[in-house]
Amino acid sequence: MTARKAPDSFDAYWAEVSGSRTETIRGVTVRVPVDVPMVLEQRMSDLQDSEREEDIAELVALLFDVGPDTLSAWKTNGMGLTEFQVALAWGLAHASGSPVTFAEAHDMVRKAEAEGKAQATAPNRAARRASSASTGGRSKATSGRATASARKTSRG
Repeated sequence: MTARKAPDSFDAYWAEVSGSRTETIRGVTVRVPVDVPMVLEQRMSDLQDSEREEDIAELVALLFDVGPDTLSAWKTNGMGLTEFQVALAWGLAHASGSPVTFAEAHDMVRKAEAEGKAQATAPNRAARRASSASTGGRSKATSGRATASARKTSRG
């Protein structure tokens, strides 16, 4: 039995342990993420309110270790919004150390969408109070008989 030769550098070691598995998504070969790049965390924070396509393309490139034209290629190849969400959920799950299949990522997207719709349609506390609140007018008079409690006598 021969001893396994240790990698000469951290980069060589990390390349060995992280693997270099790839997957093809809408005609584009991407690296299967095995860790969340630190720069991705920072950029996601910086761009959280951005809707610019260039910013989204940058985040895709960082997550999947691909070129900046990947998002454009996916769109050209017919990727829809749900497919994009599934690809991101799949990639982020792998990067976070919880690999999932594409079907599992699709289920996650559907559940998140259903929860979002439920929250958007469920009345919040203030809305419920407002809908059950009085009109502000006077109440109708109620007889004392209707509101009085039964008289109890004590027997001593």
